[in-house]
Amino acid sequence: MLLQPTLRRVGAVAIAALMLGAAPAALFAETPADTLVIASAIDDIVSLDPHEAYEFSGLDYVNNTYDGLVEINPVTLELEPGLAESWSVAEDGLTYTFKMKPGLTFSSGNPVRAEDAAYSLQRAVKLNKTPAFILNQFGWTADTVDAMVTGAGDTLTIKVDKPYAPTFLYNILTAGVSSIVDAETVKAHDVGGDMGNEWLKSNSAGTGAYVLKSFKPNEGYVLEARPGYWRGDAKIPKIFMQHIPEAATERLQLEKGDIDVARTLTPVDVAGMAGNADVVIQEDVGGQVYYLAFNQKNENYKNQKFLEAMRWAIDYQGMADTVMKGAAVVHENFLPSGYLGAVDDNPYHLDIEKAKALLAESGIKDPKVTLSVRNAADRMDVAQSIQNTFGQAGITVELNVGEGAEQLKEYRARQHDATLQTWGPDYPDPNTNSSTFAENPDNSDEAKNTGYLAWRNTYDPGALTAMSQAAVLEQDPAKRIEMYAELQQQIRDTSPFIVMFQQARETGVRANVKGFYTGGAVDAVAYWLATK
Repeated sequence: MLLQPTLRRVGAVAIAALMLGAAPAALFAETPADTLVIASAIDDIVSLDPHEAYEFSGLDYVNNTYDGLVEINPVTLELEPGLAESWSVAEDGLTYTFKMKPGLTFSSGNPVRAEDAAYSLQRAVKLNKTPAFILNQFGWTADTVDAMVTGAGDTLTIKVDKPYAPTFLYNILTAGVSSIVDAETVKAHDVGGDMGNEWLKSNSAGTGAYVLKSFKPNEGYVLEARPGYWRGDAKIPKIFMQHIPEAATERLQLEKGDIDVARTLTPVDVAGMAGNADVVIQEDVGGQVYYLAFNQKNENYKNQKFLEAMRWAIDYQGMADTVMKGAAVVHENFLPSGYLGAVDDNPYHLDIEKAKALLAESGIKDPKVTLSVRNAADRMDVAQSIQNTFGQAGITVELNVGEGAEQLKEYRARQHDATLQTWGPDYPDPNTNSSTFAENPDNSDEAKNTGYLAWRNTYDPGALTAMSQAAVLEQDPAKRIEMYAELQQQIRDTSPFIVMFQQARETGVRANVKGFYTGGAVDAVAYWLATK
């Protein structure tokens, strides 16, 4: 049911009570002063348990209801102490000691202890939900994690199986799967040995700025600020998130003042609001990169001159300014801007004559590329632009159009010729993309290393695999940055990957909303700093 006009001004408490029985597009005419009303597509939420949540909308929720030992500052996007006030690593690089901040509490009122931190990391590993692999990288398994992660009093001890770069561990401790939960509360809601998983799908037990008050899948959720938050009390007492997947509906409600924030706008909707003094468009980048990949089972894609010819036959900026306007920015390296060691140098641009010359040097006559592309408007626009400019350079492109799932199945089985894809980082450390683009420890069909993009493209990076594996162990942060810069340059210039864009975000907010941070490429949204 829609809220009737007599109910539109009853305030945030009534809205919170009514929301889960209301239609997703319920209108409020004017949002309450104590509530930030947000519209977004949140049907990707699988679970609100922080050790199971892995999708974008779920991680947005987790970032506002839970904290980790180490946090990302939402303004500077730099690492800073979270629930731990300090940490150190032993000379052997295998043992880390974290000192917990004193006086912190969970939303239940229970004190935050090192035991809670140990239990949380152990729980994430033992639950073995989708994001558990992020923590498994340290040698933590259901059998080993209790001995490798221990807590007592104010001291948490973490042991790892290799002397990784300390920044690798610290970055991963900012991920959602590393969130610290209230051990006593969660244990009290264990049902049949599920470690409270079912309960946490609709309840919160964290230290975050907000507490979950209600949630209904594909409709929305309501958060309420908890007083005494260690980073400073939330500026707005309540968050009302509505599931509104239609960009046009979000735009209409934003312009009318029925919502404060619209997060799923299209470039067309953004352009349509130009000149509206009541709306501000915030620009930010996300973590996804858009790339072309060529399967080296086709010998043409091992020819460096041919690969280089294709790099010069793409209208990167032209697409960014037209078909991708507002949705992407030119970015030609596998690490998104904002990541440790990210390189922002974009040396390639459309140069048809150069592409033709390189094609002639390659010795390949009348090359044909079969490009697999998902049947989605933005992907088709990009693919058709590439088809056009490749054609001008003498490279015929035939489009193989299909559904996303079907295309991915083909890609993961190494059955494509070429493909247009996006890749999103799994955690905020450069290893997340370096290991996928630059590593392939076993290039045989039998290996089925589908998590490695290099493997999917039958690409043997040679010495780059060892270099990437060494980079995650490099103790010197400056040296580590240099290693990732070299890896990006080598992949950019010699591999069968052509990275073209990085995701851009355009968020519509009412002009009176300030301090709404969307997290850049390395973090999730922060609600607690917003004002209106």
